[in-house]
Amino acid sequence: MSARDRLTDGLYGLGWGVVKKLPEPVAARLGRGIADLAWKQRGKGVRRLESNYARVVPGASPERLAELSRAGMRSYLRYWMESFRLPAWSAERVRNGFAPKDLHYLTDGLATGRGVILALPHMANWDLAGAWVTTALGTPFTTVAERLKPETLYDRFVAYREGLGMEVLPHSGGTAFGTLARRLRDGGLVCLVAERDLSSSGVEVTFFGEATRMPAGPALLAQQTGALLLPVTLWYDGSPVMQGRVHPPVEVPETGTRAERTSVMTQALADTFATGIAEHPEDWHMLQRLWLADLEPRPSDGERP
Repeated sequence: MSARDRLTDGLYGLGWGVVKKLPEPVAARLGRGIADLAWKQRGKGVRRLESNYARVVPGASPERLAELSRAGMRSYLRYWMESFRLPAWSAERVRNGFAPKDLHYLTDGLATGRGVILALPHMANWDLAGAWVTTALGTPFTTVAERLKPETLYDRFVAYREGLGMEVLPHSGGTAFGTLARRLRDGGLVCLVAERDLSSSGVEVTFFGEATRMPAGPALLAQQTGALLLPVTLWYDGSPVMQGRVHPPVEVPETGTRAERTSVMTQALADTFATGIAEHPEDWHMLQRLWLADLEPRPSDGERP
């Protein structure tokens, strides 16, 4: 393991080991302080965040984009502070930490026994939403995790999410799709973060007026298993309680090839994500390149966060 990898792993370990022991107000102030420091330094991630916000809020002045990026960094660090503390939260704190709207789409879908796929963008705290599902609804679910480097860091994330009640599958290796399909055919729940896939297998969509690629998995799983595909968006409202909305299901088109149906469904996901992000842009944590116009020409454009 390189020195950089050891440092990265050690910092995350420090977060989970120390931040979770802090009183909640102290952790919140620490997060805001780190966010403001990072914002003032205007590193690559902050500049990319502003560039992405410029698509979400067209015509925004430089001053408005700077305001958004500062709020975005605070939201992003709130996600990390909460995530480091989640393993120490009581069941009651988890249940009281999230207030989803239109939950009936999820509960009614699960009651049918056909399986449900929740697809989310990188908004607010998707780990808290998952912990709420396993705690408040008592519903286990399966998700996938990108293999991180160093391997010890990936292991930390898997252990963290499994500790919150999730079944975590590695994204690589080619077996995740089959396992997800089996869970859905058994009437289970699958949750996938689904607005960024710059690999060659991603589905090209129009997102805020420009082309990008998003994962085909949610649409393909819905077609193959008959599961309900539900978009979800999340946001903060200034209170300790995260807000969210379960959107109406994305239907499988009655006609067209599998690729055509997948394209239509993925575009529908993109449109729903765009609506939620436009309403709460500061809670969209996209500090990486997303739109195809921003990618440098190269043999493979599979960069992921």
